[in-house]
Amino acid sequence: MLTYSFENIGSDTLYEYLYKSLKQDINDGVLSPDQKLPSKRSFAKNLSISTITVENAYSQLIAEGYIYSIPKKGYYVSNISNIKNVPNHKFNFDNSEKYISTDKNRTSPDVINLASNHISADNFPFSIWSKLIRDVISNEKDELMKPLPSAGSFELRNAIAKHLWDYRGLDVNPEQIIIGAGTEYLYSIIIQLIGRNFIYGVEDPGYRKISKIYNSNSILCEYIPLTSCGVDTDILNKGHADVIHISPSHHFPTGIVTSAGTRYELLAWANNSADHYIIEDDYDSEFRLVGKPIPALLSIDNNEKVIYMNSFSKSLSSTIRISYMILPKHLMDKYNELLSFYACTVSSFEQSTLAKFISQGYFEKHINRMRNYYRKLRDMLLDAIKKSELSSRCTILEENSGLHFLLRISTEKSDKQLKEDAVKNGLHISCLSDYYMNPKHSEEHTIIVNYSSIREENIDLIISKLCEVVD
Repeated sequence: MLTYSFENIGSDTLYEYLYKSLKQDINDGVLSPDQKLPSKRSFAKNLSISTITVENAYSQLIAEGYIYSIPKKGYYVSNISNIKNVPNHKFNFDNSEKYISTDKNRTSPDVINLASNHISADNFPFSIWSKLIRDVISNEKDELMKPLPSAGSFELRNAIAKHLWDYRGLDVNPEQIIIGAGTEYLYSIIIQLIGRNFIYGVEDPGYRKISKIYNSNSILCEYIPLTSCGVDTDILNKGHADVIHISPSHHFPTGIVTSAGTRYELLAWANNSADHYIIEDDYDSEFRLVGKPIPALLSIDNNEKVIYMNSFSKSLSSTIRISYMILPKHLMDKYNELLSFYACTVSSFEQSTLAKFISQGYFEKHINRMRNYYRKLRDMLLDAIKKSELSSRCTILEENSGLHFLLRISTEKSDKQLKEDAVKNGLHISCLSDYYMNPKHSEEHTIIVNYSSIREENIDLIISKLCEVVD
């Protein structure tokens, strides 16, 4: 029987330690591909821990693609050993330590919007934010009047780097971070660094705004379909893309988490050419509601091929307009040499306030509070669906990550008709088919339920309206 000692687990919980131990043994080949793992009950008994501890560890490993389950048979190790030998091509990088919505899309206030991913004003920490603003204005007058570095204030970049280490285990030099007013600005920086003569791959289905931004910058896009494990690497390898833009921790809109195997395949693809890069959009990794956050792809990148991007639009508010990216060292050197003439697009007032919000522990408390809030809200919504007439006509998918889930409906109505009927019933909805670039791959009758901006008191009304829409 497989066994582990829990004598020296440090600050980890039991399930975190078990998860890490199993993951390490899978990566090291101690546990072989397709090897059957002990049942939850027998494993728990052998280790003298609770069954729920084993269940949580197994669930996290399944989410990351390290193991898989077969109903009524058990749990098995995924076959990742044959793709972990990522080519280690070294290119001529200088690895020195120098770092040189429109009106027509608005909905009526009387319409409940399930298509919106905005955050309710009730959940923004206004009192703490206003206190920090007053502190900044009172105590940092001289600093606020000085020009910021092009990449942003070191205070904020340092706070972000520490947060990423504490929360995501990412060892990032603050001088590799660039602050920008929204990801659109940061995309434009990436395009100037990498070049416009390359083809950018984007996920299909995917967030349409990404391809629109690339197209508006005269970039040719190639649309890569998804599998249940993430972007289809077979098609990626056969295609012409030089750069791939992905959201591996939680894909929008499908909710898919990119498996461990696919992550290594992506890195293998990136290492096949000096011109290949991966843009990792980690947009709502804070809100995985079950288990630990999925490790970032950047954490296993050893050859400077991953450009990491994130923002505070989901964790705080989309109106904050503060995003950041982490550049590989050689690209940061290139930025400092060629693009540092740009002025930072985020004001020093906002950067200083956010830096203090993070460094003084308010951000971590806010995330923990919001994760509990959203978990409760999601559970109430799911419970209401399961108790309604809708339950016999729908399947709930991908409800454990991020702030949306999918509702697959059994209906004869087209998606167009569903959306039109929803408007008549005071609902604004979007469907999975809205996000496909290739219509022949489009999947109908699946509603995307964004719940970040809904109110608890409206849940019964929402379900009632949805029932009317699908009838």
